[in-house]
Amino acid sequence: MSTLLEVDGISVTFDGFRAINNLSLSIGEPELRAVIGPNGAGKTTFMDIVTGKTRPDSGRVLWGERSVDLVRMSESQIANAGVGRKFQKPTVFEAQSVRSNLSMALKNKRGPLSVLRWSPTPDDEGRIQALAEEIGLSARLGHRAGDLSHGQKQWLEIGMLLAQDPRLLLVDEPAAGMTPAEREHTTDLLKRAARTRAVMVIEHDMEFIRRLDCRVTVLHEGTVLAEGSLDHVTKNQQVIDVYLGR
Repeated sequence: MSTLLEVDGISVTFDGFRAINNLSLSIGEPELRAVIGPNGAGKTTFMDIVTGKTRPDSGRVLWGERSVDLVRMSESQIANAGVGRKFQKPTVFEAQSVRSNLSMALKNKRGPLSVLRWSPTPDDEGRIQALAEEIGLSARLGHRAGDLSHGQKQWLEIGMLLAQDPRLLLVDEPAAGMTPAEREHTTDLLKRAARTRAVMVIEHDMEFIRRLDCRVTVLHEGTVLAEGSLDHVTKNQQVIDVYLGR
């Protein structure tokens, strides 16, 4: 497994508050990683930095075989390089069908004019069907995205990100608001996705993380407090003190 992303000595301060403090961590390809920690630990800010939404005060975010520094790139350049992000609240085109949502997300080189004239090829249709099957929405392809349950909208958004074929998928609290059955389906979906790419999941639900069965990174005050299996980090006294004991 080769290193895909290496965060090296990143720090960022907002109005005197140091949100990220000399943070260093890496993720391989393929790999599934969970990131946990108390509120204010820097989890979302970390994702903001990786995706270019927030610029750090210092440090590097090295990407891919050529160790390109993402800090020097725009949000759109980072997305085009293969970093996909799913926020906690699903953002799908509710008035459009599930098929249309997946179709619009497909990774095709389309200029402004070609988008207007674009229609799916047989290969595109096959990819849409495969994505729908992967996310568990084959039977809902013709349905309005707005009619889906909360969990199904989450799966659709993950499918839309997978349609862009990212090398790294960042997922923020996917289990929030889901039924137990939906949470189970989501862990299976993320585990399958991580067979061919890097997937990093921020989550508070410990049962969800246990089902992911992956390496866990614990953040606290903007830096890595502990790292290892879930059993390993949950036995760490510092982790118990700052996070699990609350």
